[in-house]
Amino acid sequence: MAVGAILQCDEATARLLLADALCHVRVAAKEVLAQQGAALKHNWLVVDGRVRVQTLRMDGQWQQLAQHGPGEFFGAYPAATTCRGEIVAVDDCHLLRAEARTIAALAAKHAQIGSALAILLARQLDRALDRMAARTTYSAAGRVYALLMELADEDNRISPPPQVTTLALSANTTRETASRAIAILSRRGIISRDDDAIIILAPRMLRDMIN
Repeated sequence: MAVGAILQCDEATARLLLADALCHVRVAAKEVLAQQGAALKHNWLVVDGRVRVQTLRMDGQWQQLAQHGPGEFFGAYPAATTCRGEIVAVDDCHLLRAEARTIAALAAKHAQIGSALAILLARQLDRALDRMAARTTYSAAGRVYALLMELADEDNRISPPPQVTTLALSANTTRETASRAIAILSRRGIISRDDDAIIILAPRMLRDMIN
């Protein structure tokens, strides 16, 4: 069961969450879940796919604030709030949605739910700090390379392959810079790519290029 796997809780607790708080929703790629500045009273668990939180800058360009993938939690918690940025699906997504106060009440009542959410949010905070450190210490190309390592699965595959524009936005750089960085990796044989996946052939070499 996805809930149990994500929150690392027992089946009875997972079923309680599904019965009393969570509902399954499908979201198409590019669909907006919440508008920047709007009232936000729900949160979501990502089962499959990716969502992006982005804000519109003064120059009219979008700036990514965060990206959430499978096993991550985002949205309002523990109470309703104002949405800091637009929340949009990057891919077709399977999500579990809950009302903020409902799941907060369950977390307060059931120790296993509270502990699971605390661990989940602590892991996400740690990853967010890693991304912040990368933005301040890595070069633009280095951020692209670090992002590829982050997106790769245990077999060093990224499937489906992300669009260059998406990589650039996530790495806080331009499309041209991201495209050049990917081209360098291809020329050096560090990655291979086709319509189905990017495969990191030399992960150690890629890690050495992150600076």
